[in-house]
Amino acid sequence: MSTTSIVDRHRRLADAFAAKIAAVPPDRWEAPTPCEGWTVRHLVGHVVQTHELFSGFVGRTLGDIPSVDEDPAGAFDAARAVVLDSLRDPQLASSEYRGLFGRTTFAEGVDFFVCFDLVIHGWDLARAVGLDERIDPGEVERVFEQARAFGDAARAPGAFGPALEPPPGADDQTRLLGFLGRSV
Repeated sequence: MSTTSIVDRHRRLADAFAAKIAAVPPDRWEAPTPCEGWTVRHLVGHVVQTHELFSGFVGRTLGDIPSVDEDPAGAFDAARAVVLDSLRDPQLASSEYRGLFGRTTFAEGVDFFVCFDLVIHGWDLARAVGLDERIDPGEVERVFEQARAFGDAARAPGAFGPALEPPPGADDQTRLLGFLGRSV
């Protein structure tokens, strides 16, 4: 996949995630999410930390960004700006690091992991605060392939929950979410 496509995907998914953050009612930041033990604020903090983790793989930091505790939207906007800036830099985008599945580039890692998080945690966020939970069918297919590619790592502590059996006739999104241990 071209870096341009990855930039476009990250930007599109990050914009959708930011729109969900903007729609969180002020009294719902401490609401529970489908991620056990996480509030909406924790979930946004996790996504910001994932951006920070991948930025670190190419020697970048998020710098002095707003605190998720005080400004979740500002923290996410700052974090995604750093990742997008790195993706747009051909040298940084093609920088290699050793990841969970061996050597990969920054751009490939962002596409595989960060974009995955934006889709799934976007659903988690929507579920937690009562927003539209639909995932783009193309993203459902892509993320389902990636989820299967995790293999045994998918069920490691802190990863996905135990797979849940979807109801008969379930659509692709419901099957994906069940595979990830999310009850719908």
